[in-house]
Amino acid sequence: MRWLALFALTVLVSACGSTRSTYVQIPSESYNDRVRYLVIHHTAIDYAESLEALTEPDRVSAHYLIPERGDPSYPKDKLEIQQLVQETDRAWHAGVSYWQGKNGLNDQSIGIELVHRAPCLLDETQPDHKLGLNSHALDHSICYYPEYDDKQIELLIKLSRDILARHPEITPTRVVAHGDIAPSRKVDPSPRFPWYRLYKAGIGAWYEQETLLKYFDLFSDKPLPINLFQQALNQYGYQVTETGVLDAQTTNVLTVFQMHFRPWEVTGKPDVRSASALFALLERYFPKKAEWLLDRHEREYQASQLPKTANTSGQLNLTLAKASRDAVSFKAQYQGAEGQGTMTLNSDRPVTFNLVINGKAVKKLISLNGENEITLDIGALSRQGQNYIKLENISDDNSIIMAHVPYPVLTDNTKQAEVDFSQVDTQINSDIKGGFPGAVLAVVKDGKLIKHQAYGYSQRYRSTGEQLTDPDKMTTDTLFDLASNTKMYATNYAVMKLVSEGLLNVNRPINYYLPEYQGAGREQRLVKDLLQHRAGYEPSTAFYSKEATEARGLFSQNPERTAQLLLTKLPFKTSRDLKSVYSDNDYLILGLLIERITGKALDEYAENEIFKPLGINRTVFNPLQKGFSRSKTAATELAGNSRGGRVGFENIRQDVVRGEVHDEKAFYSMGGVAGHAGLFSTASDVAELAMILLNRGGYGESQLFSAGTLDQFLKPSDADITTGLGWRRAGNGDRSWQFGPYASPYAIGHTGWTGTVTVIDPFHDLVIVLLTNKKHTPILNENGKLQFLGDKFETGKYGSIIALVYEAVLNLK
Repeated sequence: MRWLALFALTVLVSACGSTRSTYVQIPSESYNDRVRYLVIHHTAIDYAESLEALTEPDRVSAHYLIPERGDPSYPKDKLEIQQLVQETDRAWHAGVSYWQGKNGLNDQSIGIELVHRAPCLLDETQPDHKLGLNSHALDHSICYYPEYDDKQIELLIKLSRDILARHPEITPTRVVAHGDIAPSRKVDPSPRFPWYRLYKAGIGAWYEQETLLKYFDLFSDKPLPINLFQQALNQYGYQVTETGVLDAQTTNVLTVFQMHFRPWEVTGKPDVRSASALFALLERYFPKKAEWLLDRHEREYQASQLPKTANTSGQLNLTLAKASRDAVSFKAQYQGAEGQGTMTLNSDRPVTFNLVINGKAVKKLISLNGENEITLDIGALSRQGQNYIKLENISDDNSIIMAHVPYPVLTDNTKQAEVDFSQVDTQINSDIKGGFPGAVLAVVKDGKLIKHQAYGYSQRYRSTGEQLTDPDKMTTDTLFDLASNTKMYATNYAVMKLVSEGLLNVNRPINYYLPEYQGAGREQRLVKDLLQHRAGYEPSTAFYSKEATEARGLFSQNPERTAQLLLTKLPFKTSRDLKSVYSDNDYLILGLLIERITGKALDEYAENEIFKPLGINRTVFNPLQKGFSRSKTAATELAGNSRGGRVGFENIRQDVVRGEVHDEKAFYSMGGVAGHAGLFSTASDVAELAMILLNRGGYGESQLFSAGTLDQFLKPSDADITTGLGWRRAGNGDRSWQFGPYASPYAIGHTGWTGTVTVIDPFHDLVIVLLTNKKHTPILNENGKLQFLGDKFETGKYGSIIALVYEAVLNLK
């Protein structure tokens, strides 16, 4: 009957001839207020400039503007609240922002701008840094933050109370600073803003002192680790990722948190006082989150107090404990090798259990007393690839058990291998008989080195092109100039390590890490663009040649000047992301980025932080400067970089290049250390480095990067299935000239101009490393085109030998 009455009323109104549309009002109780946040800003400029900036078309805006006394540009005697945008409309005040899981807060917030003249000037000792980023504002600028005008704050309190009454969805933790929602680029409304005064007036959140003191005692006794600090900040509302590293994102968030809740102590560093304030806030406003975090803290703290094993950095170093669901409790997985592996176990209390690996139980019952540790040989139960463990019949479900398993390492099986490589040997030896210089081949299958052989000569020719009467024979420990394989095993590995540690985000603009990288569209380039060769640079720039580059102002044979040119002067050839153009310039810049983040030279970082911890000691930049003799290296071009006397430039080498990087940019312009070239290594060292990818991120007792980072870098790009982040991919046979016709779609690798190629195929658990010095041959002039003789042989064409290796390993003859 109600619906009939409403319908009749509608018809009646329509029949009366009304010209306006008529709507039936049936109120629903399923709704809420669109406005959920109140954001406080300061303008940092005077009233007149603020009003102009906030009211002109296509600029920023805010819902309200409150002037301050003593401002000569304010035309009235009495302060008044000025509304610039209706609360029902969206003002452009928040920008790129995040709070409590929501992005782009313009849509759901009211913004109040306070006129507050707080000038910041660049530190004259840091002229290349710009203002705007949180960390730069702290470190590289001089900012003056005056006290806020008392009358201005009174008006703000009055306005805020009115807004909160109209919009009940704005809870205390949703009254935020601009810095809170954009911590990477903002710090307003400055550490002078009286947040506690607003709280006492019923506006915004604050902690209780008694609760803070409780947490101060707790965290003084059991310090809060950085990963839980990050998680707690995230749970309160900030945009911060749990990385376990005090990275730039965390420093920025800590800075704005302290400006809001501990303005008398702003350091950007985690400390017990900030941790106490944070957890006091969580307990008051999000008690369940606080309880969850405290439980996790206690469990992880107890685990950290377990007896430490000698091995603490292998692939599986996990806390095994009861989870919320029995089906996932006390279980894990690890990457293994058949017949290889140990597992070390300890616990927080006395406990017994059965250990099951790949469905087979270790015969004896494991017994731990809470203080001891035991190490088991699990080689008999381990298999190649993924392995699975679980604990059964656990005597105490509340126990915490630590399990440690090293990554697989390369074992030498060359004498026992039954693979027939005769066709591979025949092809390479035939090419050497015809004039090819030399090669070393290493093949790894299922974690075992099954082929490791040297062919030909490390130096065969004089600088004039004649063959030596007593050429130097190639050996398996000869160091090769890896050329562009440097990009992968030095630069990409360093980038992947930094990403895994939370120190680098490839989706950030390059100038987030290299602030001077700006102008001419540089601000739009991302780190990822360099890795995918989509930044828009030309393939190569001859910095070293005055004739080639002086007119463009790009001539340099000095590493410091070259770095400056790369970051500020090198022009783009195409627009960003237009197409993929393989460019050495991309990796030259990546090398500089690594140096800036780590504070170390690229060679120092790669050799000391990547290679040496893995036990790899024959992989270096500038080997002649680091104790290696010329006789231990493979020679490349015969007459320096002159192409047989046909090319010339300042300081050009004229003799056989041996023990020095061949690449002109790396040698003349970068001092032998560059992100795109310069690394020397042996075939067996490269095979060990390649195994890290098959091991899902580590080798022996060292983890280089996480499995998640590995997946991020190896997956195909959206634009090209044959490229990942830096890595070349076999795709579906599209790069058979490099990978041969048999590589699986998952195979990855790279090539080097000097004659090096690597293939890593996880589907076949296979690594192929072919290092040659094919450029160490006379140069032919064929119809006006210069060509190295070594490029004409099948051994120098990459895919030919790779195909023969696949045929041998997969028994495809």
